[in-house]
Amino acid sequence: MADINFWAVLMAGVAAFFAGFGYYAVLGDVLTRLSPAPRIERPTAQVVPFELGKNLVIAAVTAGLVANMDLTGWTDGALLGLALWIAFPVVVLASSVFHENVPVKLAALHAGDWLAKLLIIAITVAVWT
Repeated sequence: MADINFWAVLMAGVAAFFAGFGYYAVLGDVLTRLSPAPRIERPTAQVVPFELGKNLVIAAVTAGLVANMDLTGWTDGALLGLALWIAFPVVVLASSVFHENVPVKLAALHAGDWLAKLLIIAITVAVWT
C-alpha cells in the first residue's frame, strides 16, 4: 500500500468543512425554501464534529485512492474529484429526485456543495502526495 500524507488528509478535510460551511451560510435561505422537510436545528456542538468527521473520512478514502493510483498534481486530483462526484453524490441525488420526489433545485444545491468538497479534497491530497 502506498504512503498517505496524513497532513494532506487533515488539511483537505478541514478545507472541505469550511467550504461547506461557507456554501450553506450563503445559500442556507435557499435550502430552507426548497426543502420540503422540516428544519432540524442541531447544536453546533453536534454539527461541527459530525461534519468535520465526515469530511476527514472522505479525505482519507480519497487520499488512499490517490496514493494507490499514483496520482499527482492538481489535474489528476481534479479529474478524480470530478469522477467521484459523478459516481456518488450525483447518482445518489438523481435517485432521490427520481424515487423520493426531492425537488431538482434542492438536489442541484447539494450537488454544488459536493462538487466543491470533492474537488478541494482530491486536488489537495493529489498535490501533497
